[in-house]
Amino acid sequence: MFKLDNQNYHSNEANLQYWSNSQYKDFLSCEAQAMAKLQGWSEPPSDALLIGSYVHAFFESPEAFQEFKDTHPQIISSKGPTKGQLKADYRFADRMIQTLADDPLCMFILQGQKEVIMTAEFAGAQWKIKMDNYNPERLRFSDIKTVQSITKETWDPEGGYVSFVQAQGYVTQMALYAEVERRQHGRDGWIEPYIVAVSKEDPPDKAVISINAMDVDRELESIQARMPRLIEVKAGREEPIRCESCRYCRETKRLNKIIHYSELVAR
Repeated sequence: MFKLDNQNYHSNEANLQYWSNSQYKDFLSCEAQAMAKLQGWSEPPSDALLIGSYVHAFFESPEAFQEFKDTHPQIISSKGPTKGQLKADYRFADRMIQTLADDPLCMFILQGQKEVIMTAEFAGAQWKIKMDNYNPERLRFSDIKTVQSITKETWDPEGGYVSFVQAQGYVTQMALYAEVERRQHGRDGWIEPYIVAVSKEDPPDKAVISINAMDVDRELESIQARMPRLIEVKAGREEPIRCESCRYCRETKRLNKIIHYSELVAR
């Protein structure tokens, strides 16, 4: 294992040697696409991802915020009356930033060391995490999430209507972070995970959301149950399953049968 830092954390070499929350989420979504990413395939960054990174960078440091703007010229309008100014989505992202910055509770929970990297062995694999805000003195860490709506529910075929926290796998992420931190520091229990959420609504909504120890324990059990197969797939000893609906599967799909229209709903 090589030493991780901010420059190589997201590198392909790091992703081959370590598991992360995003990689685990990729494998659950589509094993074939997850394997393709490890072999160099990539998808273009979405506007939603860039807006989230923009907000994250502001709360990391002034230097990180300026670096983000310098390395992402596409956020600046290049024509029309707004030429040279932030595009509308990012001007609104500034409102989201101000919504959090003006709230004392949000800023209190966001205190701590920024972008802290840790690694640990769990469920038969090596994991890497990067915490937005790590505050060991107060026994907590927090992560910023930019969302369409904080209160809107999403339908999950297995669990019915769920919150954005469950729908986006954020409980799993917080559980992994808590366990890696616990193992690295030899703690008996987990420090407290918090999500600081801000919405893209006008005006932006906000919330500080807790994840308790029962949530963490449940998610870790689920990860442990799934990892044996995923480890085998990543190592190339098991054939990855295609979902046939993600971007990678659509790009590489080869038809071998004709389907009836009623099957479109079943899928």
